[in-house]
Amino acid sequence: MKLVSIESIPGQNFEVLGVVKGTIVQSKNLGRDFMAGMKTLVGGEITGYTEMLVEARQIATKRMVDEAEKLGADAIVGVRYASSSVMQGAAEVLAFGTAVKYL
Repeated sequence: MKLVSIESIPGQNFEVLGVVKGTIVQSKNLGRDFMAGMKTLVGGEITGYTEMLVEARQIATKRMVDEAEKLGADAIVGVRYASSSVMQGAAEVLAFGTAVKYL
């Protein structure tokens, strides 16, 4: 499955199948929270959170691709990511784009 952030694929004609999305709500764990608190004292990247968000984006992307495959898509254009805090200690990551079928 080809994923692109632009709205078209140069040299490729396609039919739009519709919007597809993948989402996950991931919670922090106590160990990561403790280490993050310690890291804020000295500064720098909080790698535990970075790893958590990378994993969440991968899962959201896979769910988006799975939805596109069910529609018979060859690619997803206009891929975007969003995240938000949904409650104390949990974040949502959303991947979305437009599923297309090559002509």
